[in-house]
Amino acid sequence: QVPLVESGGGLVQAGDSLRLSCASSGSTFSMYAMGWLRQAPGKEREIVAALSRDGTLTYYTDSVKGRFTISRDNAKNTVYLQMNSLKPEDTAVYYCAATLSMFSGTYYSSPGAYAYWGQGTQVTVSS
Repeated sequence: QVPLVESGGGLVQAGDSLRLSCASSGSTFSMYAMGWLRQAPGKEREIVAALSRDGTLTYYTDSVKGRFTISRDNAKNTVYLQMNSLKPEDTAVYYCAATLSMFSGTYYSSPGAYAYWGQGTQVTVSS
């Protein structure tokens, strides 16, 4: 099991910024590729950003490119999602997810690739 606890969500106005954090525990965090996913009401869960276990490779869905940044601090067992220029369509529950990765330079862009999930944090962007 990989415990994941998200924080940093909230209610903001369009154009504002938020930084989500996802903290884990244990000594094997650096073995996991990480992702941030979101699910809006009535929609399927979608990948927002993904990050290789060594932090060198990233993936972003088209709608957030240039606005969101995923990063990790393996010393703190934490992954972050910096969200700038937020839009109402970014409103969703955001989930942190992890999957064991045999390769340091691989990210996973499919929700089905992730084995461990946090409980989610709500992000609401008002217009």
